[in-house]
Amino acid sequence: MANIKIALIQMKVGPDKDENIKRAARLLDEAAKKGADIAALPEMFNCPYSNSCFRDYGESYPGETTRMLSDQAQKNGMYIIGGSIPELDDDKVYNTSYTFDRKGRLVGKHRKVHLFDIDVKGKITFKESDVLTPGSEMTVFDTEWGKMGVMICYDIRFPEFTRKMALADAKAVFVPAAFNMTTGPAHWELTFRARALDNQIYMFGISSARNEKGYIAYGNSIAANSWGQVIGRLDEKEGILMLDVDLDDVNEVRESLPLLKHRRPEVY
Repeated sequence: MANIKIALIQMKVGPDKDENIKRAARLLDEAAKKGADIAALPEMFNCPYSNSCFRDYGESYPGETTRMLSDQAQKNGMYIIGGSIPELDDDKVYNTSYTFDRKGRLVGKHRKVHLFDIDVKGKITFKESDVLTPGSEMTVFDTEWGKMGVMICYDIRFPEFTRKMALADAKAVFVPAAFNMTTGPAHWELTFRARALDNQIYMFGISSARNEKGYIAYGNSIAANSWGQVIGRLDEKEGILMLDVDLDDVNEVRESLPLLKHRRPEVY
């Protein structure tokens, strides 16, 4: 059996980096007390989601934020998908997620591949590429329950990326994210259910809690199973979504409805 207890941590993010890090640590401790095997944080959890903040709040690896994540993983004996933070590398800034295993060892590092450059007329304009540099690799890591994938927010909008992870045998994909009040109500649930359904995997979306100042995140952290069903969801407030997941469901669904075996890429 591949039973796992998963915690999706929807935390408030404010202007004080130190307080954001301390808040994340407290919530990770709370998730551990609830029995989490894997805990996941939201996108840019130590930093306001703003181009004006990314470089100033950034840090190279290892830094104060990643040391906290590693320490928490080791102390609590759980995997941590560390949302994402601004990573400094030479003169570049990346939107980066670090994953640590139960012993606090770095087992995954994902730099957001698809940058959020959008202009929805009269609603929202954002251009991450003004500050951030895109990554160029898929991120899948090994656990005792099987392979897991990590992508960040806008990455989920590109179906080929999730499919590549599924073909690499990922049974679940974690997506630290910060959908907004325009894209969230329209696309958040639909996108997670679609990626889960098409690839017959679990999809986990971890948002920051809604803050009415600055960038307004949608919240609604979500989990969808390999049948495309929503199995858990939060509202807009800070909280922890606890989930009991059996990854053997993935194999059962794929045997019943063998989509991946029926693919004909030579036609596509």
